[in-house]
Amino acid sequence: MLRFGRGASLDVSSLDKVYFPDDGITKGDLMQYYTTVSPVLLPLIRDRPLVLKRYPDGIEGSSFFQQNAGRDIPEGVRTAAVTTGEGDRAVRIIGGDLLTLLYTVQIGTIAVHAWQSRIRDVNHADSTTIDLDPGPGVTFAQVVRLAGYVGAELKELGLKFALKTSGSRGIHMALPLPSRTTFDEAAAVALRVAERVVERHPKLATLERRVDDRPPGTIYVDAQQNAKGKSVVAAYSVREKPKARVSAPLRWPDLRRTLRLETFTVRTMPARLSSVGDLWGEAMRSRNTRRALDRALRSG
Repeated sequence: MLRFGRGASLDVSSLDKVYFPDDGITKGDLMQYYTTVSPVLLPLIRDRPLVLKRYPDGIEGSSFFQQNAGRDIPEGVRTAAVTTGEGDRAVRIIGGDLLTLLYTVQIGTIAVHAWQSRIRDVNHADSTTIDLDPGPGVTFAQVVRLAGYVGAELKELGLKFALKTSGSRGIHMALPLPSRTTFDEAAAVALRVAERVVERHPKLATLERRVDDRPPGTIYVDAQQNAKGKSVVAAYSVREKPKARVSAPLRWPDLRRTLRLETFTVRTMPARLSSVGDLWGEAMRSRNTRRALDRALRSG
Protein backbone atom coordinates (compact mmCIF):
# COMPACT_ATOMS: atom_id res chain seq x y z
CA MET A 1 0.00 0.00 0.00
CA LEU A 2 1.22 3.49 -0.89
CA ARG A 3 0.37 6.26 1.55
CA PHE A 4 -0.11 9.87 0.56
CA GLY A 5 -0.89 13.00 2.53
CA ARG A 6 -4.11 13.56 4.50
CA GLY A 7 -4.71 9.86 5.02
CA ALA A 8 -5.02 8.97 1.34
CA SER A 9 -3.67 5.60 0.23
CA LEU A 10 -3.55 3.32 -2.80
CA ASP A 11 -3.31 -0.45 -2.88
CA VAL A 12 -0.68 -1.58 -5.37
CA SER A 13 0.39 -5.04 -6.44
CA SER A 14 2.83 -6.94 -8.69
CA LEU A 15 5.45 -4.21 -8.48
CA ASP A 16 8.05 -6.71 -9.66
CA LYS A 17 6.10 -7.51 -12.83
CA VAL A 18 8.42 -6.81 -15.78
CA TYR A 19 6.91 -4.30 -18.20
CA PHE A 20 9.97 -3.94 -20.48
CA PRO A 21 11.49 -7.45 -20.74
CA ASP A 22 14.65 -6.57 -22.68
CA ASP A 23 15.58 -3.93 -20.13
CA GLY A 24 14.31 -5.47 -16.91
CA ILE A 25 12.12 -2.47 -16.11
CA THR A 26 9.22 -3.31 -13.82
CA LYS A 27 5.90 -1.79 -12.85
CA GLY A 28 7.57 -0.64 -9.65
CA ASP A 29 10.33 1.08 -11.63
CA LEU A 30 7.67 2.87 -13.65
CA MET A 31 5.91 4.04 -10.48
CA GLN A 32 9.23 5.26 -9.09
CA TYR A 33 9.96 7.21 -12.27
CA TYR A 34 6.57 8.90 -12.31
CA THR A 35 6.93 9.77 -8.63
CA THR A 36 10.30 11.36 -9.35
CA VAL A 37 9.07 13.53 -12.25
CA SER A 38 5.67 14.27 -10.71
CA PRO A 39 6.58 17.84 -9.64
CA VAL A 40 6.84 18.80 -13.33
CA LEU A 41 4.40 16.33 -14.89
CA LEU A 42 1.40 16.82 -12.61
CA PRO A 43 0.98 20.56 -13.35
CA LEU A 44 0.94 19.74 -17.08
CA ILE A 45 -1.91 17.24 -16.76
CA ARG A 46 -3.80 18.88 -13.90
CA ASP A 47 -7.56 18.97 -14.57
CA ARG A 48 -7.16 17.25 -17.95
CA PRO A 49 -9.16 14.14 -18.87
CA LEU A 50 -6.81 11.21 -19.45
CA VAL A 51 -7.01 8.51 -22.12
CA LEU A 52 -5.50 5.22 -20.97
CA LYS A 53 -3.84 2.55 -23.09
CA ARG A 54 -3.37 -0.38 -20.76
CA TYR A 55 -0.66 -3.05 -20.98
CA PRO A 56 -1.49 -5.39 -18.06
CA ASP A 57 1.37 -7.74 -19.00
CA GLY A 58 3.89 -5.19 -20.21
CA ILE A 59 4.80 -3.98 -23.68
CA GLU A 60 4.99 -7.47 -25.19
CA GLY A 61 1.50 -8.42 -24.02
CA SER A 62 -1.91 -7.43 -25.33
CA SER A 63 -3.14 -3.86 -24.88
CA PHE A 64 -6.42 -1.97 -25.01
CA PHE A 65 -7.68 1.60 -24.78
CA GLN A 66 -9.81 2.85 -21.90
CA GLN A 67 -11.48 6.24 -21.99
CA ASN A 68 -14.25 5.99 -19.39
CA ALA A 69 -13.22 5.76 -15.75
CA GLY A 70 -14.89 2.39 -15.28
CA ARG A 71 -16.24 0.81 -12.12
CA ASP A 72 -14.72 0.25 -8.70
CA ILE A 73 -12.46 3.31 -8.82
CA PRO A 74 -10.49 3.50 -5.56
CA GLU A 75 -11.20 6.35 -3.18
CA GLY A 76 -9.00 9.35 -3.93
CA VAL A 77 -8.67 8.77 -7.69
CA ARG A 78 -9.83 11.92 -9.46
CA THR A 79 -12.78 11.58 -11.83
CA ALA A 80 -15.29 13.97 -13.37
CA ALA A 81 -18.18 13.89 -15.79
CA VAL A 82 -17.22 15.65 -19.03
CA THR A 83 -18.80 16.24 -22.42
CA THR A 84 -16.82 14.26 -24.98
CA GLY A 85 -15.96 15.27 -28.52
CA GLU A 86 -19.02 13.31 -29.66
CA GLY A 87 -21.26 15.32 -27.33
CA ASP A 88 -21.87 12.53 -24.81
CA ARG A 89 -21.50 12.82 -21.05
CA ALA A 90 -18.98 10.39 -19.61
CA VAL A 91 -16.99 9.96 -16.41
CA ARG A 92 -13.27 10.21 -17.08
CA ILE A 93 -10.13 9.92 -14.97
CA ILE A 94 -8.71 13.40 -14.42
CA GLY A 95 -5.01 14.14 -14.09
CA GLY A 96 -3.45 16.29 -11.42
CA ASP A 97 -2.34 14.31 -8.38
CA LEU A 98 0.14 11.53 -7.73
CA LEU A 99 -2.38 9.03 -6.38
CA THR A 100 -4.40 9.22 -9.60
CA LEU A 101 -1.30 8.96 -11.78
CA LEU A 102 0.02 5.91 -9.93
CA TYR A 103 -3.41 4.29 -10.06
CA THR A 104 -3.25 4.40 -13.85
CA VAL A 105 0.13 2.65 -13.69
CA GLN A 106 -1.26 0.09 -11.25
CA ILE A 107 -3.87 -0.95 -13.82
CA GLY A 108 -1.29 -1.25 -16.59
CA THR A 109 -1.03 2.18 -18.16
CA ILE A 110 2.44 3.16 -19.35
CA ALA A 111 2.04 6.44 -21.29
CA VAL A 112 0.19 9.52 -20.10
CA HIS A 113 -2.21 10.78 -22.80
CA ALA A 114 -4.12 13.95 -21.91
CA TRP A 115 -6.63 16.28 -23.54
CA GLN A 116 -5.49 19.70 -24.72
CA SER A 117 -8.16 21.34 -22.55
CA ARG A 118 -9.01 21.29 -18.86
CA ILE A 119 -12.30 20.34 -17.20
CA ARG A 120 -13.08 23.91 -16.19
CA ASP A 121 -13.40 24.75 -19.90
CA VAL A 122 -13.31 21.62 -22.06
CA ASN A 123 -14.62 23.50 -25.10
CA HIS A 124 -11.49 25.64 -25.49
CA ALA A 125 -7.97 24.45 -26.23
CA ASP A 126 -4.97 25.77 -24.33
CA SER A 127 -2.48 24.27 -26.77
CA THR A 128 -2.26 22.97 -30.31
CA THR A 129 0.23 20.33 -31.42
CA ILE A 130 2.10 19.52 -34.61
CA ASP A 131 3.34 15.92 -34.67
CA LEU A 132 6.14 14.98 -37.06
CA ASP A 133 5.37 11.36 -37.92
CA PRO A 134 7.99 9.65 -40.11
CA GLY A 135 7.07 7.11 -42.73
CA PRO A 136 8.89 3.82 -43.38
CA GLY A 137 12.60 4.19 -44.00
CA VAL A 138 12.81 7.73 -42.66
CA THR A 139 15.62 8.29 -40.18
CA PHE A 140 15.29 10.27 -36.98
CA ALA A 141 17.97 12.63 -38.33
CA GLN A 142 15.51 13.56 -41.10
CA VAL A 143 12.81 14.19 -38.49
CA VAL A 144 15.21 16.47 -36.64
CA ARG A 145 15.94 18.35 -39.87
CA LEU A 146 12.23 18.86 -40.54
CA ALA A 147 11.68 20.00 -36.95
CA GLY A 148 14.25 22.71 -37.65
CA TYR A 149 12.25 23.82 -40.69
CA VAL A 150 8.99 23.83 -38.72
CA GLY A 151 10.63 25.84 -35.95
CA ALA A 152 11.95 28.35 -38.47
CA GLU A 153 8.43 28.67 -39.90
CA LEU A 154 6.95 29.25 -36.46
CA LYS A 155 9.56 31.87 -35.67
CA GLU A 156 8.91 33.62 -38.99
CA LEU A 157 5.22 33.77 -38.09
CA GLY A 158 6.04 35.13 -34.63
CA LEU A 159 4.63 32.09 -32.84
CA LYS A 160 5.97 30.71 -29.56
CA PHE A 161 6.29 26.95 -29.15
CA ALA A 162 7.62 24.11 -27.05
CA LEU A 163 9.58 21.20 -28.45
CA LYS A 164 9.90 17.55 -27.38
CA THR A 165 10.59 14.09 -28.67
CA SER A 166 7.46 11.99 -29.00
CA GLY A 167 9.26 9.11 -27.31
CA SER A 168 8.23 6.93 -30.25
CA ARG A 169 9.71 7.92 -33.64
CA GLY A 170 8.89 11.59 -34.04
CA ILE A 171 8.96 15.08 -32.59
CA HIS A 172 6.12 17.16 -31.14
CA MET A 173 5.88 20.94 -31.35
CA ALA A 174 3.17 22.57 -29.23
CA LEU A 175 1.90 26.14 -29.32
CA PRO A 176 0.51 27.56 -26.05
CA LEU A 177 -2.74 29.35 -26.87
CA PRO A 178 -4.53 32.41 -25.46
CA SER A 179 -7.62 31.85 -23.36
CA ARG A 180 -10.93 31.12 -25.09
CA THR A 181 -9.29 29.67 -28.20
CA THR A 182 -11.75 27.33 -29.88
CA PHE A 183 -10.67 23.92 -31.10
CA ASP A 184 -11.47 25.01 -34.64
CA GLU A 185 -9.04 27.90 -34.27
CA ALA A 186 -6.42 25.68 -32.66
CA ALA A 187 -6.67 23.15 -35.48
CA ALA A 188 -6.63 25.85 -38.16
CA VAL A 189 -3.41 27.40 -36.85
CA ALA A 190 -1.62 24.04 -36.71
CA LEU A 191 -2.84 23.15 -40.20
CA ARG A 192 -1.75 26.48 -41.67
CA VAL A 193 1.75 26.00 -40.30
CA ALA A 194 1.81 22.45 -41.64
CA GLU A 195 0.69 23.64 -45.08
CA ARG A 196 3.43 26.25 -45.22
CA VAL A 197 6.08 23.71 -44.25
CA VAL A 198 4.90 21.20 -46.87
CA GLU A 199 4.77 23.91 -49.54
CA ARG A 200 8.40 24.82 -48.84
CA HIS A 201 9.79 21.31 -48.26
CA PRO A 202 7.72 18.92 -50.42
CA LYS A 203 10.47 16.31 -50.68
CA LEU A 204 10.64 15.92 -46.91
CA ALA A 205 7.15 16.79 -45.62
CA THR A 206 3.63 15.68 -46.51
CA LEU A 207 0.06 16.22 -45.41
CA GLU A 208 -0.94 12.73 -46.54
CA ARG A 209 -2.20 10.80 -43.51
CA ARG A 210 -2.31 7.33 -45.06
CA VAL A 211 1.13 5.76 -44.84
CA ASP A 212 0.70 3.87 -48.11
CA ASP A 213 -0.17 7.06 -49.99
CA ARG A 214 2.70 9.18 -48.72
CA PRO A 215 5.55 10.02 -51.10
CA PRO A 216 8.54 7.82 -50.27
CA GLY A 217 10.90 9.23 -47.68
CA THR A 218 8.49 11.86 -46.37
CA ILE A 219 7.33 12.80 -42.89
CA TYR A 220 3.68 13.42 -42.11
CA VAL A 221 3.18 16.85 -40.58
CA ASP A 222 0.21 15.86 -38.45
CA ALA A 223 -2.05 18.72 -37.38
CA GLN A 224 -5.13 16.51 -36.99
CA GLN A 225 -5.00 15.75 -33.25
CA ASN A 226 -6.30 19.18 -32.25
CA ALA A 227 -9.99 18.53 -31.66
CA LYS A 228 -12.03 18.28 -28.49
CA GLY A 229 -11.55 14.87 -26.90
CA LYS A 230 -8.34 14.11 -28.80
CA SER A 231 -5.35 13.38 -26.60
CA VAL A 232 -1.62 13.97 -26.93
CA VAL A 233 1.13 12.20 -25.02
CA ALA A 234 2.37 14.44 -22.21
CA ALA A 235 5.90 15.71 -21.82
CA TYR A 236 7.90 13.44 -19.48
CA SER A 237 5.58 10.51 -20.27
CA VAL A 238 7.08 7.06 -20.72
CA ARG A 239 6.31 5.36 -24.03
CA GLU A 240 5.68 1.70 -24.84
CA LYS A 241 9.05 1.38 -26.55
CA PRO A 242 12.33 -0.45 -25.85
CA LYS A 243 14.39 0.95 -22.97
CA ALA A 244 11.24 2.73 -21.68
CA ARG A 245 11.89 5.82 -23.74
CA VAL A 246 10.46 9.13 -22.54
CA SER A 247 8.83 12.03 -24.37
CA ALA A 248 11.61 14.49 -23.58
CA PRO A 249 11.42 18.30 -23.76
CA LEU A 250 14.19 19.80 -25.86
CA ARG A 251 16.04 23.07 -26.26
CA TRP A 252 16.37 24.55 -29.72
CA PRO A 253 20.14 23.80 -29.84
CA ASP A 254 19.34 20.12 -29.14
CA LEU A 255 18.09 19.76 -32.73
CA ARG A 256 21.26 18.25 -34.12
CA ARG A 257 21.85 15.26 -36.37
CA THR A 258 23.39 13.48 -33.40
CA LEU A 259 20.17 13.69 -31.34
CA ARG A 260 18.98 10.19 -30.41
CA LEU A 261 15.62 9.07 -29.04
CA GLU A 262 17.39 6.41 -26.96
CA THR A 263 19.10 9.14 -24.95
CA PHE A 264 15.90 9.82 -23.00
CA THR A 265 14.64 6.95 -20.85
CA VAL A 266 13.22 6.35 -17.39
CA ARG A 267 16.80 5.79 -16.22
CA THR A 268 18.28 8.97 -17.70
CA MET A 269 15.43 11.49 -17.58
CA PRO A 270 15.58 12.32 -13.84
CA ALA A 271 19.24 13.39 -14.17
CA ARG A 272 18.47 15.43 -17.28
CA LEU A 273 15.60 17.12 -15.48
CA SER A 274 17.91 18.03 -12.61
CA SER A 275 20.41 19.41 -15.11
CA VAL A 276 18.24 21.46 -17.49
CA GLY A 277 15.09 22.06 -15.44
CA ASP A 278 11.51 21.98 -16.63
CA LEU A 279 11.98 23.03 -20.26
CA TRP A 280 8.40 22.19 -21.21
CA GLY A 281 6.70 24.04 -18.39
CA GLU A 282 8.84 27.11 -19.01
CA ALA A 283 8.08 27.16 -22.74
CA MET A 284 4.34 26.61 -22.30
CA ARG A 285 3.95 29.45 -19.80
CA SER A 286 4.64 32.05 -22.50
CA ARG A 287 1.37 32.07 -24.44
CA ASN A 288 0.84 33.23 -27.98
CA THR A 289 -1.34 36.26 -28.50
CA ARG A 290 -4.55 36.25 -30.49
CA ARG A 291 -2.96 38.76 -32.84
CA ALA A 292 -0.14 36.29 -33.58
CA LEU A 293 -2.66 33.52 -34.30
CA ASP A 294 -4.67 35.76 -36.62
CA ARG A 295 -1.50 36.77 -38.44
CA ALA A 296 -0.54 33.15 -38.94
CA LEU A 297 -4.01 32.28 -40.28
CA ARG A 298 -3.83 35.14 -42.78
CA SER A 299 -0.34 34.24 -43.95
CA GLY A 300 0.12 33.37 -47.59
